[in-house]
Amino acid sequence: MMFPQMRMRRLRTSQKMRDLVAETRLDPAELVLPLFFDANITEPKTTDSMPGVVTYPLSGYDIIAKEIEDAGVSSVLVFGVPAKKDAKGCDAYADDGVVQKAIRGLKAASDLLVIADLCMCEYTDHGHCGILGVDGAVDNDKTLEYYKKIAVSQAAAGADMIAPSGMMDGQIAAIRQALDEAGFDEVPIMAYSAKFYSAYYGPFRDVACSAPGKGNRAGYQMPCGNRKEAMREIDLDVAEGCDIIMVKPAGPYLDIIRDAANTYDLPIAAYQVSGEYAMMKAAAKNGWIDEERIMMESLLGIKRAGADIIITYYAKEAARLLRDRR
Repeated sequence: MMFPQMRMRRLRTSQKMRDLVAETRLDPAELVLPLFFDANITEPKTTDSMPGVVTYPLSGYDIIAKEIEDAGVSSVLVFGVPAKKDAKGCDAYADDGVVQKAIRGLKAASDLLVIADLCMCEYTDHGHCGILGVDGAVDNDKTLEYYKKIAVSQAAAGADMIAPSGMMDGQIAAIRQALDEAGFDEVPIMAYSAKFYSAYYGPFRDVACSAPGKGNRAGYQMPCGNRKEAMREIDLDVAEGCDIIMVKPAGPYLDIIRDAANTYDLPIAAYQVSGEYAMMKAAAKNGWIDEERIMMESLLGIKRAGADIIITYYAKEAARLLRDRR
């Protein structure tokens, strides 16, 4: 059947009609809000490159959690800025470390599902994601021993899930073994499986104070053009025992999200990172785009590509909008 008998616009005649036949839908339960805590501050603060994103002190958890839950968001991904940094990132695995304190505070004050980011870049004085060897490069295998300690300390603090982001070879197997041996065999791992060496991380590093002092992270994060390598990374993380796969960044790597969704039965997470968020914020501030529409369009595109979980700085705004539309 062809035009004029077939008219595609018949199913676009009203918002109710469009909603009825929508192929892709967003739900607040699928959104995860990145959450920053800083052991060095006593009042909430913001960073110019990430407008609207608040860094919190280690207090007021009930107020923080209530705002998040009232928006309709039920999951957070916690990052921390420690009071001190050193070559071994000791605060990353300390019982009284910034993330450990934040996890305990959030769990005591709320029903939020708390995911702990596991990395060392915020905690080391050199800003790299692991322990440096004598050659100045990150020592992969030595770093794994520290990742194990961090994972166990985060789980002991009450984290519902561990999300290792350092891109060390073998990190999922090492962390799974450490969690199991410590009695945390029911704590899942969300693997940053395909984390690309991206320029989109810049604003995050301003907030988390995590830029490398020398060099860069190209030696462990993935080259941006390598699609087949991304699938190999995911294969290895699945084999090592991860429970959720992540692709990061999200928007520039929708093809990787789709490949992963077509290949694996595990839940697929995608991280809409700081640079994606900051660009939309900047364009909206200048009046060049409709922020609400581009926020939802970008999230819908990530979901359409195959993501089951979306980590986004827009989580609260998007969840409120989805709730209000019901």
